[in-house]
Amino acid sequence: MTVISTDKNPEALSLTLVAEFDAGVERVWQLFEDPRQLERWWGPPTYPATFYRHEFVPGGAAKYYMTGPEGQKAHGWWEFTSIDAPRQLEFNDGFADSDGNPTGELGISHATVDLESLGQRTRMTIQSTFESEEQLEQIMAMGMEEGLKQAVGQIDSILAQHANA
Repeated sequence: MTVISTDKNPEALSLTLVAEFDAGVERVWQLFEDPRQLERWWGPPTYPATFYRHEFVPGGAAKYYMTGPEGQKAHGWWEFTSIDAPRQLEFNDGFADSDGNPTGELGISHATVDLESLGQRTRMTIQSTFESEEQLEQIMAMGMEEGLKQAVGQIDSILAQHANA
């Protein structure tokens, strides 16, 4: 299993996930940089993501939706606030309407993704920070922690397919 740990910290208003992969930092970075690879793992297996906008530059936007088992769509947006390839990226994250416009529903969270080289392996740390304890609890109640673990758990197979290609 790629996910090493998750830690929900109500005092810091954060959720942190740590995972390790059998691939170098540059290869793992591509999983964020390339929207076709990103949508292969962003979202749990039963809610796959489709990115229809992906401006991977500071100030750029990503717009996507996740499609549920019954065909329902949950829309989201990112605003990239910092990109330091291939080591770190930061983005604001929230819910969107069907046109990709932020709704303000459940507020905004801020994600920081750090990639650390462990020789031929990479440690990825994703930390999401929330505006309030209420927002953190609402997002957790929607299944974010388990969904993120399932989503990141799909990365190994993507990396293995690339290595054998």
